[in-house]
Amino acid sequence: MPFIEESDLLELHKDIDKAQIINERLLDQIKFKNKDLGKLRLQRNVLLGITLLFVVGILAITSFTAGLSSKNAIENQNNLLVSIDSLDAIKTRIDNLKIENQELSLVREFYLAKAFLEKEKIYSVQVKSFVDNNVTLTSESLTNTLFVKTNPFYAYSLGTFETLSEAQTFRKQLVDMGFNDAFVASYKEGKRIKIEDPF
Repeated sequence: MPFIEESDLLELHKDIDKAQIINERLLDQIKFKNKDLGKLRLQRNVLLGITLLFVVGILAITSFTAGLSSKNAIENQNNLLVSIDSLDAIKTRIDNLKIENQELSLVREFYLAKAFLEKEKIYSVQVKSFVDNNVTLTSESLTNTLFVKTNPFYAYSLGTFETLSEAQTFRKQLVDMGFNDAFVASYKEGKRIKIEDPF
């Protein structure tokens, strides 16, 4: 097997690491948006309750004051106009919350789709297999590596890719570096499914 410096291997992982960082950031944003969605639902329910109480209060005040003199009726009518303006502001706030709720629903759907894709098939490039599992090939600074039991051997693979073509391109780069035995394999839920076509 050809010898490769860890710095060269790190350079190969550069694109893979960038994708992983982006995915981690997206997951953090999704978690943050889910928390906001819960808060917005609570605010919406509270505002709806306040609005209903407000409307009931206005109706009660209007019915109570209907029997009073005309002077009191005119004063109450002015109060009612002020209350209607407040009601319009609350309706506007509720409409804005509905729009935000729709946006957060889209984020939630993206998160659910991502969780579904994690259970889908991924591809990796196997570079070596060993009889024992005590091989110290991994480094703390390397990510996107797989060390999987494939009876009776332990397979060491580099990279995790969503598409076969991405894995095949990475395999070609490794072959150009001297890893002539490298091949693409598909995995699902941590188990190798099959060896894929290298081209």
